[in-house]
Amino acid sequence: MPTLVLSHRYSPDSNALFAAAISAGWDVERLHSFRCPEGLAAREPVFYGETILADAIADDLGITLLEPTSDWLPRLPQRHRLRDVRLAMLAEALSIRERVFVKPTDEKCFPARVYADGAALDPDPVLPPDLPVLVSEPVVFEVEFRFFVREREVAAFSPYIRGGELARNAAGEWEADRAEVEAASASIQAVLEDADVELPPAVVVDVGRMAGRGWGVVEANPAWASGLCGCDPVAVLSVLRRATVARGMLSEADRRWMRQVG
Repeated sequence: MPTLVLSHRYSPDSNALFAAAISAGWDVERLHSFRCPEGLAAREPVFYGETILADAIADDLGITLLEPTSDWLPRLPQRHRLRDVRLAMLAEALSIRERVFVKPTDEKCFPARVYADGAALDPDPVLPPDLPVLVSEPVVFEVEFRFFVREREVAAFSPYIRGGELARNAAGEWEADRAEVEAASASIQAVLEDADVELPPAVVVDVGRMAGRGWGVVEANPAWASGLCGCDPVAVLSVLRRATVARGMLSEADRRWMRQVG
């Protein structure tokens, strides 16, 4: 059976996955440093945690993690994203003279949000000018849903954001009405069934309703580093397992989605 590898951070998501893995008969190893116990690589590790930890231990575990490429969203057909999005370098983004949404493609090294112009980014001076960022026209997402996807099929989903806040009610439940669930499901299915859309074999795709435009894709993220929201942790385990590939088992198709370290 696989071994779920978790970081030292006891978050609600990692705790839920811990319990789900035990129920499924998996082993669980919660790391308390950037070193792996001897023999862990031979126990079919399946990773869930922060990118900094993933990059530090992937070699020790003998794994490759799969994720969407930095240009995935700009390459997505316009009919699914409903707005202009392009991949740029930080230096280019700083020269923009109009209101714009800017997001780092990997680490959260500065806030992903709408800026009055590129100069308003005011990034840390240590960030390299060639840091890849996504630049897009500002839109308003009224509600967003999160989908964990495995081999182009939805494994689990949940409402995620509503009006800029987590879509949870006073009781802590993730809620959405039936019409929203049906619309979000139709939106993701259109993406999954479109032969023009390339997708990693395991990925998280967020879709949302844009004010004045309708339902489209918000972004895609690595399943192994994404929050669960209200997604069923048992179902998520199968996505995490597909997103973690032993290096000796990496297929040519998987190589397209390898996480690049360094």
